[in-house]
Amino acid sequence: MDFLLDPNVAYLIFLAGIVLVFMAVATPGTGVVEIGALFCFVLVGYALYNLSINWWAFVILLLSIVPFVQAIRKPKSLFFLVFSILLVVIGSVFLFASDDGSLISVNPIIALISSGLVSVFLWFVLRKAIEAISRRPTHDLEALVGQVGEAKSAIHSDGSVYIAGEMWSARSDSEIPAGSHVRVIRRDGFTLVVEKQIIIS
Repeated sequence: MDFLLDPNVAYLIFLAGIVLVFMAVATPGTGVVEIGALFCFVLVGYALYNLSINWWAFVILLLSIVPFVQAIRKPKSLFFLVFSILLVVIGSVFLFASDDGSLISVNPIIALISSGLVSVFLWFVLRKAIEAISRRPTHDLEALVGQVGEAKSAIHSDGSVYIAGEMWSARSDSEIPAGSHVRVIRRDGFTLVVEKQIIIS
């Protein structure tokens, strides 16, 4: 385990853990990513216990969570995602303190290349994940309320309507003849409750 006491190795494992954590938050549910992140942080925990760290850099890393959450809540504003990635890069590069009093203990070339790669990776992957999270489901039944379609059969206690490019089961409080224009007033499970829509020419 002595190789973990090399700040460069600990830094790279820490970056891997951060990437996995952000991926787990953005796309939860698989369990594999979460286990990988936990394994990385167990190894990094050993390094942190035995190496000196800059606590201010650790605080910066913790603060990176705030703009990331905002990026998920406001997916159209890319500022929060950029700011979160920037805080991650700065906090991780300066996390491990140097014994000789210098500001950084990680090899600058390793820090530059790896932080650059991680930044690009997080930018593309997290942006796509955030877009997917914020996108409305394709089959959002609530979006059908208020839509106008056509009764494909007589509708009362049951029937069928063609709305939003699909056939749906429907019912109505009053008899609606086939071929009539209908409007969705609410839904009952996967059945649409409709009323006759009068189209004024």
